[in-house]
Amino acid sequence: MPIQQKQSKMREGSKTTPQTKGNPDETTGSIVVAWIPKITTTLNHVILAVAKHWLLIINVVIGLYAILPILAPVLMVAGHESVAWLIYAFYRPLCHQLPERSFFLFGPQLTYTLDELRRLIGSDVPLRYIGNSTLGYKVAVCQRDIATYLAALLAGLAFAPLRHWLRPPSIRTFAVLCLPMAVDGLGQLLALWDSTWWSRVSSGALFGLACVWLAYPYIEDGMNDVLRVMHKELGK
Repeated sequence: MPIQQKQSKMREGSKTTPQTKGNPDETTGSIVVAWIPKITTTLNHVILAVAKHWLLIINVVIGLYAILPILAPVLMVAGHESVAWLIYAFYRPLCHQLPERSFFLFGPQLTYTLDELRRLIGSDVPLRYIGNSTLGYKVAVCQRDIATYLAALLAGLAFAPLRHWLRPPSIRTFAVLCLPMAVDGLGQLLALWDSTWWSRVSSGALFGLACVWLAYPYIEDGMNDVLRVMHKELGK
């Protein structure tokens, strides 16, 4: 075969189009596009579930938040000190945890003044003293905070049968309910007087009630709007 013919066949062979593989970017994009409806439907169902059960979710969260501080002294008495210390540490950035403004459990007294603690354990009372087996162990948050959390929990539970007709308070009513805590706390801060455990508990409880009463009706209205939209999206 002449050399020119061989070269011509080689050139023709080199022009043969190779098989092309699918573009990876296009494949990934098609997978993402296929999954978008599934992800959207799943998210819609999650939103629908939250909108239906928002009150239960909030009550569970607040309930845990209110019960854990009380659980700390229980764990100390039960011998689970490491777990109790974790609870005390968790609430440390959230509360001053002063022993003279906190409740003590499993001891002879429910409360101790700072002077009483100095007589019982010495003049140098640790700032976050948690107690001992003789005096009892301190709740992990102060009296005002525990009253606020428990009142919010009770108000949330009470809101369940009232949710369809209870309306938010006026700003004036809300301010009146919050005023005792503002006055009592500010007076204590400015050293105008020493608040008592009952003033801390009552003012904290009123504040917790006021916050729930103000917020929950608005949340209920918002969640009802979400339910209407989700029912249309899901065809229910």
